[in-house]
Amino acid sequence: MNVNQFVKKHREEWKQLEQLVTMFSKRRKHITGEMITQYHRLYQKAAQHLSYSQTYFPTDEVTQYLNGLVSKSHNLLYKDQVSSAKQLRYFLTTKFIGLLVEQWKFVLLAMILFIIGAIGSFFAVLNEPLHIHSVLPAEIARGVDPDQLGKGTAAVDSSFMSASIMTNNMQVAIFAFAGGITFGLVTVYLLIYNGIMIGALAALFWHYDKSYDFWAYIVPHGMIELTAIFIAGGAGLLMGYKLLVPGEYSRGYQLKQQAKRSVQLLLGTLPLFVIAGLIEGYITPAAISLEAKYLVAILTVIGLILYVIIGKLKWMKAPVIKGFDS
Repeated sequence: MNVNQFVKKHREEWKQLEQLVTMFSKRRKHITGEMITQYHRLYQKAAQHLSYSQTYFPTDEVTQYLNGLVSKSHNLLYKDQVSSAKQLRYFLTTKFIGLLVEQWKFVLLAMILFIIGAIGSFFAVLNEPLHIHSVLPAEIARGVDPDQLGKGTAAVDSSFMSASIMTNNMQVAIFAFAGGITFGLVTVYLLIYNGIMIGALAALFWHYDKSYDFWAYIVPHGMIELTAIFIAGGAGLLMGYKLLVPGEYSRGYQLKQQAKRSVQLLLGTLPLFVIAGLIEGYITPAAISLEAKYLVAILTVIGLILYVIIGKLKWMKAPVIKGFDS
């Protein structure tokens, strides 16, 4: 059975289940026992269809559709039995990682765009440091002094800095995500531009033989921060791609469906930005050795890897509700 035959054979049952989900979620009166029985029957069949689709059509959009339908049906069926705390824990430890695994290509693309910008600006500034004034905004370029790196941090209000940094980074992520509605063009620009800024600064400090010091102040928070930005950027690229290449579905449908998935990817990055902001506000300016700062960076990388591995294992053990919910 090919995918078209599969959809043609079962789409009426899926429509019936969608109608019941809508009716039950609005808590309309006159819901009969027969309707509840039919709901259970259609939900179980849809779960079987999802399992079949995941096996034979794993990359087709019908699998995404069934993921959403089964998830909505499951949540409606058990929503009174699951606390908000459990739902949040499930989202952060399982579902978010599942979405990340499913869309890893777009996250990788976001990272590649960032690296392209970084490499380009690095070589532009490496041989002529004055080029940094052409690459970076004037206020940033004027304020960069390799000889002053790490000095004067005692006067920094760490709590204020941490809050400011978190706010700024979240704004970057939101803009990168929202840029997807422009067919991903704004997202591409933001990713490359942020790469350009890092690359230019790295080249300047390399020129003055301060790379070791520079990266010690970047990587402790940067590993988590950049990971979150790449995920948010990947969410924007996903939405932009589906609008640009909608396939068999309309762009309106793709916007509705992919926006849900992308929003959830964005929401999953918020705790990462909080952690990165705390590190950047309290540990980065702290009067500790550069080696200690690098140790923090290593620990954050290990933590990220374990988070993804454990979350992926949990996600793989929960095939019925992986994917996205509404």
